[in-house]
Amino acid sequence: MVSIETFRKLALSFENAVEEPHFEKTSFRVKKKIFATYDAKNNHAVLKFNEIDQSVFCASSEMIFYPIPNKWGKQGWTIVELLKVRPEMFADALLISYQSVVSKKK
Repeated sequence: MVSIETFRKLALSFENAVEEPHFEKTSFRVKKKIFATYDAKNNHAVLKFNEIDQSVFCASSEMIFYPIPNKWGKQGWTIVELLKVRPEMFADALLISYQSVVSKKK
């Protein structure tokens, strides 16, 4: 299980990461681009992956990681069930999400 406190600490540990509101959610951004959001109502995260990383995470843990069921999911946005995910796996996924957004800015 990953708490919002753990999520926040991990997300803000990345270079230039900031926390900002995003509608009814909390977003974590780098250079104004979202790499993760937290949905308190549903207690899940949404991370941004490239197509390959999304397929790897979803295939390995389909009850924990799954694409958003709309066009955003086809663009790599992936739901993570925070009550089910191991902290180590979440930390890895969050780093990959951050890196995918940072690498697009170069």
